[in-house]
Amino acid sequence: MRPSLRHKFIQVCDEKIAKKGETVGLSFYAFFANKNDDPDRLMEAAEWWIKTHELDHFEKALKIRNMIKSGF
Repeated sequence: MRPSLRHKFIQVCDEKIAKKGETVGLSFYAFFANKNDDPDRLMEAAEWWIKTHELDHFEKALKIRNMIKSGF
């Protein structure tokens, strides 16, 4: 995953956790605007989420942040 996308994942997870607590869940769509203005980046996130790690549609933000920070 490109560094800018990793940074975005961590940033969004941190914001969601700060706002709603450590049990907040999210999907990979949480990292994108409603308008699909970067399909390559969206597909990269989807591949990481769905194909590489076989995650459920909704996962805990804390889990995702920890995965990203540990290099997954």
